[in-house]
Amino acid sequence: MRAKIDINEVEAHTKIRAKYLRAIENEEWDLLPGDVYVKSFLRTYGEFLGLDTRQLLDDFRRRYERPPDHELRPIAPLGRERERDRGSRGPLIPPWLLVGAVLVAVVVVLYFVGNGTKNKTSTTSTTSAGASHRHRHRHRAGSTKAAAKPHTVKLELVPTGQVYVCLVNGSGKQLIPGQIFNSGQTIPIETARKLLLTLGNNAVKMKVNGANVNVSASSSSIGYELVPGSNKLLPTAQQPRCA
Repeated sequence: MRAKIDINEVEAHTKIRAKYLRAIENEEWDLLPGDVYVKSFLRTYGEFLGLDTRQLLDDFRRRYERPPDHELRPIAPLGRERERDRGSRGPLIPPWLLVGAVLVAVVVVLYFVGNGTKNKTSTTSTTSAGASHRHRHRHRAGSTKAAAKPHTVKLELVPTGQVYVCLVNGSGKQLIPGQIFNSGQTIPIETARKLLLTLGNNAVKMKVNGANVNVSASSSSIGYELVPGSNKLLPTAQQPRCA
């Protein structure tokens, strides 16, 4: 109001609906489409107004967010934890005893393998040799034809409507830091050994290593853990948060 900015002007610049902007102004958080949108809307609106968005989000967390369960867990005395760990492990086996047992096992295996080799006949027919050669040839040919298993995950997203995207890699680095994309916009293609993804809804086409992935509709945010050969759905508590 001090800057004399009309709410419709804010809506046009931020792509946030006017009713959601009014809800933010009135702190009516239950009128927003979901928890995952609140912080993204606050950041976008704050940047448009020239506010300190970090302070804005810190104030929101302090006033309205409940701390996670793991932060509420009381910390047991260190001595008691160590005593509990020692009790659960049971008696310790000396390392030299384990090394000696392994050496004895190796000697026994070598003894039986040597005796078995001596007892085999030394004559090998030409037919057996030819069959062995053909088997090795087929094995090498099959190995070269087999496709190498990928070691990374390539994620492609194409928005079909308004969708929130938060993407981090296995080290926790934010690759797409909680942005809202609209239909027609380009979402960057990301590749890593492991990707953790949060979507605000299913208004998006998704490909993992070139294969289409069907994003199911959900009343809350949708999360995935993507590794080579596996696309696992994540519960809400384990989904990455980019705010």
